[in-house]
Amino acid sequence: MIVYKSADWWDAFRHLRKSPIIQKLLQRVLLLGVYSTAVIIVAHRFMGFKVTIDPQYFSLLGILLSLLLAFRTNTAYDRFWEGRRLWGQLTNNCRNLAALLHARLPTHDRSHRYHLAKLLSNFPIALEGHLRDGVRFEQLEDLPGNLTQKLRESGHVPSLLSALLQEFYELLLREDAILPAHLITIQRHHEALLDVCGGCERIQRTPIPFSYSFFIKGFITVFLLAMPWVLINAYDYFMIPITMFGAYALLGVEMIGDEIEDPFGRDSNDLPLAQMAHRMRVNIHEILGVELPEAKKALADAPYSVVQ
Repeated sequence: MIVYKSADWWDAFRHLRKSPIIQKLLQRVLLLGVYSTAVIIVAHRFMGFKVTIDPQYFSLLGILLSLLLAFRTNTAYDRFWEGRRLWGQLTNNCRNLAALLHARLPTHDRSHRYHLAKLLSNFPIALEGHLRDGVRFEQLEDLPGNLTQKLRESGHVPSLLSALLQEFYELLLREDAILPAHLITIQRHHEALLDVCGGCERIQRTPIPFSYSFFIKGFITVFLLAMPWVLINAYDYFMIPITMFGAYALLGVEMIGDEIEDPFGRDSNDLPLAQMAHRMRVNIHEILGVELPEAKKALADAPYSVVQ
C-alpha cells in the first residue's frame, strides 16, 4: 500500500517512475504512439488525409466509454473498500476478544493468557496467508502439543484456529474462569472472525464477470486504434501526442480498476494485510499482558511504500 501526502503533488510525481503500474501504462502508451506515427505516415503517402469517420459519432462513443469506465472504477473501488472494512472489523473483534478475556482471566494465570494470545494472534496472520499465496507457518506462534502439526495438515487454517479458540472458551467455562453470560458476549465477537474470512473469500473468488471486463477492454482497444484516423485531418502531426494523452487516461483508469478489484494481492496499491495482521498480534499481546519479542513487534512496523 502506498502512503503519501495528498497535498504534495511534486512528491507524487517523483514516485510515478517507481510505480510498476505506471511503467506498464507508459509502455502501452508508447506503443500506441508508434502506431499513431505509422498511421500518419500511411495517410501522408497513400491516402491524402481522406478519412471519413464522423468526429461527432466518435465523440458519442467516447461518452459511452467514459460511463463504462466510471462504473468499472466504482465497482473496483467498492471491492477495495469492502476489503478494508472487513479487516477493520477483524481488528476490532480481535481486540475486543482480548479485552473481554483479559478482564476475566486472573493476572497470575499466565498459561491461559499465553495460549489465548497465541491462538488469537495466529488468526489474522493465517488469514493473510490464506488470502494470498499460502499460510507461512513459520510466522505463526508455536502452539502446544500437536496443534501446529494439525494446522499444517488443515485445508483451511483460519477455520481450524477458530475451532481451537471455541474449544478454549469451553475449557474456561468448565473451569469456571468465565460464566455462561460472558460466553454469550464472547461468542458474538468470535463469530465475526469467520464472518470476516468468508467476506474476504467472497471478494477474492468472485471477480468482475469476464464478459463485462472483456467488453470494456475490447471497446478501449477499438476506440484507441480508431482515434488517430479520426484526429489526423484536424491535427496532422499533433495527433500523435493527443492520441497518446487520451490513451494514458483511458488505459490508466482501466488498469487501476484491474489492480484494486482484488485488494488482497501484493500490488503496490493493495491492502497491507501483513502489517495489519502483525499489528493485531502486538495489540493482543499488549492487552493480555503477554510479552512479545521485539523482532516480532518490528514486523508490525515494516515499511509501506512511502512517497517521500
